[in-house]
Amino acid sequence: MRLNSFDEWSALSEVIVGSAANYVSHERELSFELFFHENLANDNGHRSEWYYPRLSVGTAGARTPGRTSIKKRYVEELNEDLDGIVKALESLGVTVLRPMDVDASTARVQTPAWEASVVPPLNVRDNTLILGDEIIETPPMIRSRYFETQFLTAVFHDYFRQGARWTIMPRPLMTDASFDLAYARNATAGGPVEPIDDPRPSPYDVGFEMMFDGAQCLRLGRDLVANISTANHAMAVDWLERHLDGRFRVHRVHQLSDSHIDSMVLALRPGTLLVRSEEVAEKLPERLRKWDRIVAPLPEGGDFPVYDDDDLVLTSPFIDLNVLSVDPDTVLVNESSPELIRELERHGFTVVPVRHRHRRLFGGGFHCFTLDTVRAGGAEDYLS
Repeated sequence: MRLNSFDEWSALSEVIVGSAANYVSHERELSFELFFHENLANDNGHRSEWYYPRLSVGTAGARTPGRTSIKKRYVEELNEDLDGIVKALESLGVTVLRPMDVDASTARVQTPAWEASVVPPLNVRDNTLILGDEIIETPPMIRSRYFETQFLTAVFHDYFRQGARWTIMPRPLMTDASFDLAYARNATAGGPVEPIDDPRPSPYDVGFEMMFDGAQCLRLGRDLVANISTANHAMAVDWLERHLDGRFRVHRVHQLSDSHIDSMVLALRPGTLLVRSEEVAEKLPERLRKWDRIVAPLPEGGDFPVYDDDDLVLTSPFIDLNVLSVDPDTVLVNESSPELIRELERHGFTVVPVRHRHRRLFGGGFHCFTLDTVRAGGAEDYLS
């Protein structure tokens, strides 16, 4: 099919579901810590230690990045759950595409400025933004995900051959000086920020660079709501506004979250939002504040597995708000979120419960794990 995806809710025909093959560890270095800082600082304080052992300091004060292994059974269960997501979507008539798996021999990547481990293309929403008939590869915020869209090349090539536009935003050098640290320093609850507070100089420093994920955007036909919390985000949205001028209207919201918008607010259909709280809704553009709101109920502790102190918890308890709409009336929801299921059903939605156990360990829910490429909707004006 030809690429066509303008919104979050119209009838879904084709979607990419991510892969977790050979996911073995998290690499703790500046970009990882900065990206996950808010959730890690807020959600791991009850543990017997902070979410990671302090990074070791070597000669001349240089920090050595640490790696935290992921237990094999978690990855095996994640792959089982991904297969379940695929089967659920196919049962609803949706064509599912998959990225290439990371080969087990591909352990690390390197640029002139840094090296890092490789993360599989699991949260495929993050590094790509689909706007109508255009694929836009966004500038990554985590070094280990720098080449992640390479695993989607075969899929993107097929859409390109069918007429899609294919654009790559400027790639950042991602030295320590590239990152705006203000949000982590000033707007969060604090926590283990040693590496963030001590960026190292590099011969490749150019100052702040654009870094931005597709998951920071809410797509509403011809309108795009973009969350901005750092100078890195603001530069990327400047680029998007210039690139999309005349085709889409870009609306900026500020510090709705540290980065991604899709565990704060999702549009389930024209006129209806799923929001984390009324406070989140009040930060949205004025016309969007007039839509009906479904406020996600507070999750209960029993909704989540209990983890060991050495397991990194990467997302907030609101991760199950990260649902995927199959059409304006049908929503994929984690079966372990009964409170949300009941609330959506109370508002007339057909809920398809699907298992996803370890969403807090792998940084994503159903919306994160999927990239919708063909939907029925077009460049409608929902905000005028």
